[in-house]
Amino acid sequence: SLEFLYLGGNFITAIPPELAKLPSLRYLVLCDNKIQSIPPQLSQLHSLRSLSLHNNLLTYLPREILNLVHLEELSLRGNPLVVRFVRDLTYNPPSLQELAGRTVKTRNVPYAPSDLPESLVRYLSLASNCPNPKCGGVYFDSCVRQIKFVDFCGKYRLPLMHYLCSPECSSPFSSASQSSTSQSESDSEDEASVAAHRMQKVLLG
Repeated sequence: SLEFLYLGGNFITAIPPELAKLPSLRYLVLCDNKIQSIPPQLSQLHSLRSLSLHNNLLTYLPREILNLVHLEELSLRGNPLVVRFVRDLTYNPPSLQELAGRTVKTRNVPYAPSDLPESLVRYLSLASNCPNPKCGGVYFDSCVRQIKFVDFCGKYRLPLMHYLCSPECSSPFSSASQSSTSQSESDSEDEASVAAHRMQKVLLG
């Protein structure tokens, strides 16, 4: 039945996913720590109204945070994601095994457990679908990590981490929740300044 949890200023480096087992939690304060990432399990805190994460080491937010539909306050000032938006693509070329695995998955090549070593069957089962609905590709170990700004409750724009199968794959989140063409164009042309302007209330307040 815990509703308020204050853990600010404790040199915490990681948020335990077990916090998601507090269904009545309304206010969570984790400011002034050394936190580098948010576990996606926190999206299960459906009663959460206020989340204070300022003065940590966050560079992105998990996409699952969009499930916190009742969140009214989100403090993120003093984090690298506010001071310096991450815009780089990081991509390691796929191995020959991954290229073969991608071909098997995308072309639906039939196979049975008796056809391949157990390790390869297990490897093929680990394929992740590219989130871009226009792509249809898969990836295993090699993917593009990219920050994309996504609408949150129609008010704010949050930087979320998502993964693509290759650098040529376009973003799936750029215009899904946009209502105007000019807004979509500004996202691609001057995303940093536009996003910073729209996010002032949630990130810098």
